[in-house]
Parts: sequence; C-alpha cells; structure tokens
Amino acid sequence: MRLAIALALASSVAAAAASRHQLPHEARVPVGKFELYAREIGQGRPILILHGGPDFDQSYFLPDMDQFADSYRLVYYDQRGRGRSAVNVQPEDVTLESEMTDLDAVRDYFKLGSTTLLGHSWGSLIALEYAIRHPDKVSRLVLMNPAPASAPDWKRLRDARFAALGDNLQRMRAIAVSDAFKRGDPDAVTAYYRIHFTQAIRNPDDLDRLMTRMHASFTNEGVLKARQVEDRLNAETTLVAGYDLLPKLRSLTIPTLVIYSDHDFIPLDTVSPIAQALPNARLVTLKDCGHFSFMECPGAVRKTLKDFFHSWQQR
Repeated sequence: MRLAIALALASSVAAAAASRHQLPHEARVPVGKFELYAREIGQGRPILILHGGPDFDQSYFLPDMDQFADSYRLVYYDQRGRGRSAVNVQPEDVTLESEMTDLDAVRDYFKLGSTTLLGHSWGSLIALEYAIRHPDKVSRLVLMNPAPASAPDWKRLRDARFAALGDNLQRMRAIAVSDAFKRGDPDAVTAYYRIHFTQAIRNPDDLDRLMTRMHASFTNEGVLKARQVEDRLNAETTLVAGYDLLPKLRSLTIPTLVIYSDHDFIPLDTVSPIAQALPNARLVTLKDCGHFSFMECPGAVRKTLKDFFHSWQQR
C-alpha cells in the first residue's frame, strides 16, 4: 500500500514537473545598458532560435514552433531593436557585432554551453556568422529556409522575386510609397507583407494565420525602428558587394541541417551552395511546403529534426 502511494506521488510530481516545462518562462537578458526579451519552453535538447527579418521578432513563430517543446528545450529572443527588445534602443545601437554579442549573452544567460542554433530565414545568417566566430560554442546548426549567404546570391534572390511577383510588384511599390506605410501603419505594413509572402506559402489559410499574428505584433513606432535596424544590418552584409560567407564555411565542421521547401520563394540555387560549402551539412527538401516550414509542415520538420540529431548521435 505504501509503495503504491509512493509511486503515485512520484508520478504526480513527475507530471507536474513535465507540465511546468510546457509553460513558457519569460526573461529579460541584460546586455550592457540594454535588455533582450527572451522566452523559454520545453525540455530535452536545448535549441536557441533566431528569428528572421531582420525587421521581425519572435512572435511569428508562435504558437506553431512551441509544439516541438515536447521534445526540445526551446529558447527564443527578440533581437536588439525589435519586438520587446526595442526599449531604449536606437537604430545606431544595432550592428552585426552587437548581434553576435547579444546571441552570446542569451546563450550564457540560459547556461546553454555549446548548443544547437536554429536560424530561420535571415536568422540563418546570424547563426552562421556566430558559428564562424565561435565554433566551440555551437554543437549543431539548423538552417531553416535559410537566406542566401553571399551578396551575389542575394541579387539572384531579388531578381527571381521581381520576376515571380509580376503585377504584384507594382502593388507592393504602391503600398511602399503610401503615407500610411511610411509612418508604419500596421494595416499598410500587413498589406505589403501579405503580397510579399503570397508566393512563399503554399496554403492560403497559413498565409492568413501568419498575417494575423504579424499584424498583432506591429506598432507604428516598432515598425519604423525595426525598418531602420534592417537597413543598418543589410548595409553591413547583403548590400556589401564583397559579402560572402561561403568560403568561411568550408572550414566549419559543425554538423548542420539545411531545411529547404519546394514552395519557398528563396531559390534552391541560393540555398544549396550553403550546404555544399559546409563539410558536415545535410540538405533536406520538404515537399508541399513553403518558407514557414515550422508552421506549414510541422510533421515533416519534426521528423527531419529527429533524424538529424539521431544520426549524429550514432557517429
């Protein structure tokens, strides 16, 4: 009888602990005079997640990305000057090197040691830049629907986008020169991104869901600041004629998973060079999926992550 009670109590305690792991924990990570908003959920192998943009924040991941918290300990943060990490930040306070400092601060705050970095879209560039500088602090890389890693490939992406947009390109340009868009009006910004992502997402319902959550995160002030931050970061990276991470990746032996989707608006010929440059990279193409693969095809993403981590554990 006592054994049964003890077992029941232990089971109850374990269930309560598991439940706590499924509730997000929010934190403010100090970095000098600034603070970064971070969020942690789940248990298991830690994964530090880097959002895209670079004018977005982590909110577009949610709630879809949280479904992986049953298998992984997920740590998100809003990059400096964006989302809830924009307080007291001026655009000039954000540089590529400050991005590296902030990522390191978040990793240290959560005591992650050498950890897995998951970069989505633009976040993949931050992950790669950090891994090049600190290969000892990165155990695995997951590049999910990654942005191009060189200026020539970025031009290839832009050219492909302009050609694919057709008449929608003029609609986007008309919104971009409107007074509402210039002042960061959430409705105008959402309308712009709805067109921008139309060909990046296979299912119209998924596009509606993405736009709803993005609209909820937009404020006039936040949009304008994030836009300036984006301009500064692009001026240091993708708009520099000689920007090219590919040669530096050839000596980076970190096990890497590159996730591509067959309905992504980023061309495969700008993604495959990343996988080819990394000695220990695996490129996986997801079928019937777009740029936001964690939302559009979560089952395939789950299996791909599981296979990746399992295969490297066996080596």
